[in-house]
Amino acid sequence: MDTKTFQERILTHYEKQGRDLPWRKTTDRYHILISEVMLQQTQVDRVIPKYEAWLKAFPTVSALAGAPLAKALQLWSGLGYNNRAKRLHDAANSIMEQHEGIVPGTVKALQALPGIGPYTARSILIFADNQDLATVDTNIRRILIHELNLPGTISDKELFRKAEEVLPKGRSRDWHNALMDYGAAILTSKATGIKPKTTQPAFKGSKRYYRGRIIKHLTEHETITPDQAAERFPCREHDLKGILEELEAEGLIENDKGVYALKG
Repeated sequence: MDTKTFQERILTHYEKQGRDLPWRKTTDRYHILISEVMLQQTQVDRVIPKYEAWLKAFPTVSALAGAPLAKALQLWSGLGYNNRAKRLHDAANSIMEQHEGIVPGTVKALQALPGIGPYTARSILIFADNQDLATVDTNIRRILIHELNLPGTISDKELFRKAEEVLPKGRSRDWHNALMDYGAAILTSKATGIKPKTTQPAFKGSKRYYRGRIIKHLTEHETITPDQAAERFPCREHDLKGILEELEAEGLIENDKGVYALKG
């Protein structure tokens, strides 16, 4: 398929059936940053209410930076991967200290922030500033492979080159939104048979599951001890005391003589 035909197919679908999502109604870099981090490995319908509640509580970088980490973790609870909330909190403080409270406008400066990788940095500038940048996630990878008849073994470097090649100049924001929607509605993994490069292990019973349960408990009950954790979350597969120590080491919770609470 030639590039023009490919672009027209994707953009026409978006113009007719594009999703109405709250982060598509803003060009505020901070708001886009929040949505992009929340959307990492989390379904859109779960993110929408959390995104809206987060921005109500922390409408600006300074509001997030000035809030206790515990409040951020409370609002995040239910999204999973709670260390994302901490990285956002850390990023907000870095933005206040290094960029006068303004989310920076270059890939290099964004990637220097805690928890911001190449994909997220580019996405912020695509959706907030419509910069002529390409980025590739699981959905976009699947679409490019299917529509351009690329081998499933294509390298990340070559796939990224293809993504840059088909990018319609001046329409990066629309283009990437369109790709996301086309991948979600038309070229799904089931429809194409193209599997993601990596898959998430089963959630229930995993270490991630118990980490999330502990954080959720602490948002509701303030403290927990290793014995209470063992009683509340019976578990043979994982060492709950070790999980508490791991969460403490990551700066998500704190320990006062064996009693754990969310980091203040």
